Amino acid sequence: MKHPQWQCNRRTFLKTSLNLAGFASLDFLSPQKLFATTDYAATFADKNPLRERAARSGLIYGAASGWEYLHDKKFAIAFAQECGILVPESELKWAAIRPSANSFNFSGADWLLEFARSKNMLFRGHTLVWHDALPAWFRSTVRSENAASTLQSHIATVAGRYAGKMHSWDVVNEAVFPPDNQANGLRNSPWLKLLGPNYIDMAFRETAKADPSALLVLNQDRLEYDSALGDQCRKATLALLQRLVSSGVPVHALGIESHLGLSAGHFNAKKFKVFLSEVDKLGLKILITELDAVDDHFLSNQRIRDLMVQRKYDEFLSVVVQEPSVIAVLTWGLSDKYTWLETERPRADKALVRPLPLDRNGNRKLVWGSLAQAFDDRAKLGFNQNPGLPIK
Repeated sequence: MKHPQWQCNRRTFLKTSLNLAGFASLDFLSPQKLFATTDYAATFADKNPLRERAARSGLIYGAASGWEYLHDKKFAIAFAQECGILVPESELKWAAIRPSANSFNFSGADWLLEFARSKNMLFRGHTLVWHDALPAWFRSTVRSENAASTLQSHIATVAGRYAGKMHSWDVVNEAVFPPDNQANGLRNSPWLKLLGPNYIDMAFRETAKADPSALLVLNQDRLEYDSALGDQCRKATLALLQRLVSSGVPVHALGIESHLGLSAGHFNAKKFKVFLSEVDKLGLKILITELDAVDDHFLSNQRIRDLMVQRKYDEFLSVVVQEPSVIAVLTWGLSDKYTWLETERPRADKALVRPLPLDRNGNRKLVWGSLAQAFDDRAKLGFNQNPGLPIK
């Protein structure tokens, strides 16, 4: 379905926001003129939610949430309407489920699973192995002689508990970080120090044994950046995936976090498209796992900032939706009311961050329109793969 008004307005503000994102002169078009020529309501004749629009194009749309957010009834209703998959924001990380070396606490994750199933949503696990969010006891308890058994028992217990109930697992999170100057660009994480690079192989093999029906994902950040570090991360990630695939390690997909920055030149569509194609050649699926926009250092004017955020979504999604191997687009949160950026990347001017599809009152924003249009555009390309059905 065509949306002429939307498309016309989009062209108007895209040209403008190219300059805004780089803090170029605004003399040629004042903010007043910008507001006068832009429809902020982004109307669609088809009001269907994002989960339905995504499904029509062979994609899953969903978001991360903490269990406490979903006790907000208004937010819970919006989440169930818009999302086809639920990602626990922190409830499956080590610090949340391992209060001690010999105990587990699954209360938060179990609650989220039941919510997802009651709303006919998929559920995915984040994350089994990460350098961050480790409990306080880890440093004093885990040594080289017991690291392997600790990792194996953790995966067997956690992945085993949810076996057959997960769409996918982020098995290893952010394994690559070239600035650490380790072999093959790997992050100098506690796991690398204790077990060497084969901790990654071990994690995937153990997860496949514990939950053989789940899609197993290597989740990685800094892959969309057009920078020297971005180039290094893409190169190291591809090399790691090539090694895993050639070694018969059961890795099924790459997760691309996609915390988008607003600076001009941050994203190179041609370079990113080539990278996605290289991942596809390995026979792997691709998930966009943590999409949002970091707007902490940019103009305080809310309307201009919303345009800048939308432009970043637009240029990123225009590449993503053309890649057949992409099976999911997930935002790290659904509403600006509940976003990690509020505490981790607050604005110095105290203005509220606005990185997500819904505002704090649950209203659809320009970013919602970007996602809706991207999914509609992909549907026109004829993609009709089935990325997975909700588990009953």
